[in-house]
Amino acid sequence: MSPAVRRVAMVTGGGRGIGAAITAALAKAGFDLAIVSRESEADAAEAIAGSRRGSGKLVYLEHDIARIEEHRAVIDGIRRELGEIDCLVNNAGVTSLARGDLLELTPEGFDRTLAVNLRGTFFLTQAVARAMLDRTPPATTYRSIINITSANAEIVGIDRADYCLSKAALSMMSKLYAARLAAAGVHVFEVRPGIIRTGMTAPAAARYDALIKEGGVPLGRWGTPDDIASAVTVLAEGRLPFATGETINIGGGLHLHRV
Repeated sequence: MSPAVRRVAMVTGGGRGIGAAITAALAKAGFDLAIVSRESEADAAEAIAGSRRGSGKLVYLEHDIARIEEHRAVIDGIRRELGEIDCLVNNAGVTSLARGDLLELTPEGFDRTLAVNLRGTFFLTQAVARAMLDRTPPATTYRSIINITSANAEIVGIDRADYCLSKAALSMMSKLYAARLAAAGVHVFEVRPGIIRTGMTAPAAARYDALIKEGGVPLGRWGTPDDIASAVTVLAEGRLPFATGETINIGGGLHLHRV
């Protein structure tokens, strides 16, 4: 990608884990980057350093996407610093406050999870989509919105009902935005990670180790953040130009129903 045709990617939750891997991969692919994360810039230093290995521009914005009243200012800041947003990667998300019986799930825990994973993501996507539709880009500009969901969008995790519900709703959100934005040439995808080794999955590592050993993941290993980043890069670069509304499972076959 030459400097004359550089594209801008906005990645939420880009300060650590899967988000950090995505930002590093997109930087390597030649994107200018806006990293949006709840982590302070100091706490996200490693992710920022990885993204700076690319040759492009980078801005870091500390922002909680649940604060939807601030979305417009964040987007306007990115447009001033980097230019128009060509790719939005909705990666930010939280897990349940505590795993447990869904009969004991509290409204506070439910609301916290949905505020970030669904409400915040939906309205941020709405704001970015409006910004995309406000301009007529060159015909060669590929634009995309990529939503990182979870295998729990379909597979029941009975001990974290709020998380599963949020990811299932995001899956439908991807289809809704794909249908709405297709005529404008904006491609929308869902990337659905399986068991990925991150800080979020660490508390359940023993359980997942056992599942993998028992054959629950046909490819027989944990996934890595780089596995997700590779898929996102393919989509962001427009290497599936006649596709939109698709779900890409990156879980080593976890989603396969077998008897």
